[in-house]
Order: sequence, then structure tokens, then C-alpha cells
Amino acid sequence: MNDVLPAFWAVIPAAGVGARMAADRPKQYLPLGGLTILEHSLLCFLNHPRLKGLVISLAADDPYWPALPCALDSRIQRVTGGKERADSVLNALLHLHAQGASDDDWVLVHDAARPNLARSDLDQLLGELADDPVGGLLAVPARDTLKRADAQGRVAETVDRRLIWQAYTPQMFRLGALHRALADSLVAHVPITDEASAIEWAGAAPRLIEGRADNIKVTRPEDLEWLRRHRQSRF
Repeated sequence: MNDVLPAFWAVIPAAGVGARMAADRPKQYLPLGGLTILEHSLLCFLNHPRLKGLVISLAADDPYWPALPCALDSRIQRVTGGKERADSVLNALLHLHAQGASDDDWVLVHDAARPNLARSDLDQLLGELADDPVGGLLAVPARDTLKRADAQGRVAETVDRRLIWQAYTPQMFRLGALHRALADSLVAHVPITDEASAIEWAGAAPRLIEGRADNIKVTRPEDLEWLRRHRQSRF
């Protein structure tokens, strides 16, 4: 692990609506411990001394962001998000390039609805990947027995869980490499679910950095309730 952590840009794609939450607003704006989920997701980066700046991709008609105090933070730049996550991230990368960022700069992409990122995980990711030729991501090894299903919904195979990891964020790659991988994969109509999958499609192998399992993404109402109980138990 590199003791001197590299400087980095952060990108937060936050243009989604989170329909599975069945809430009255996009899930990133739901309350959690006195702040919104999105504010918690930003704080770990804004409190880091090696942050060069942060770009957030938002829906063009987002009415909630301007009301947040962090919207006035000069380190945060807003761009318009796209239809899919990959489009939103690519728009942010294009903005960074336009602002003079270098192809060799590190960019960390983090989910807007992943509010429990620990500083220790962020520092570990930065330190482990500082000199890596590809980059990588926080991830957690599979704990449960995994089954592969057939078309009829029956078990076709028990998968060796020692080979399976659950992908988390942040995901950390060089600006130029990620930009090219996302742009090329979108032109080729390749389904991209995270930044690592774009880098993989481009022929590289991102490194897996084991992180905390409680760095969860809020997808369903029970995820938010778990985080609320988890936070209460810490204080």
C-alpha cells in the first residue's frame, strides 16, 4: 500500500429516480440522520484532503439539489446527467477534460445512494491503487451459497463463492482510460452497469480491493431502515 495517497477527482452520478423506493422524491434526497442520503455520500470525499474537485451529474430539472447547503460548495461542479449511469459518468468526465484535467488523473466514481462509505475504505482504495496500471474498485467477497438458475427457475449449478465478489463503489480509474472505455462501449451498445465493466470490456482487469460490507447502496426501503438503525446504534 502506498503511504502517500494520490490526489483525485470524484464523480457522483445522481440523475436517477430510484423507482423501487416508491418515495415522493428521488432516493438520494431521502432523509438520513439529519441530512439527505446524497449529502452523506458526498461528505467522505469533501472531507478528504486529497480531493481535487467533485462533479455531480443531475437531472436537468432536479428541484432538490439547489436547496442543499452543499450546492454552494465551490469544489462541487454540476453537469446534466444522461439516460443511463454510463451517460451521466461520461458527461462528468467530459466536463473534467474541459476544465483541464489530465488523462492520467485518478477519478473515483461513487454511487449517490451509497451513504455509508468509511474513510478507512476510501484511504485503502487510494493507497492500494496509487501505482496500479489499471485501477480497481471496492468490493466484498460473497458470503452466502450461490446458485445459478435455469430458464425454469430451478437450480442449474452451485457456484463456487470463492470466485465471486460483490462490486461496490468508489471505483477508481484514470480519467483518460475510463473516458475512452465508456465512450467506446456506448457507441458499441454494450450494456455497462458500472465503470469496472467498461474497463473490462476494453480489455483490462480492474483490481478488487476488499472493503466493509456495510458500505451498502440504498435500493429498497429496507436498506434505508437498516442504515437508520445502524446509525442509531453507533451513537
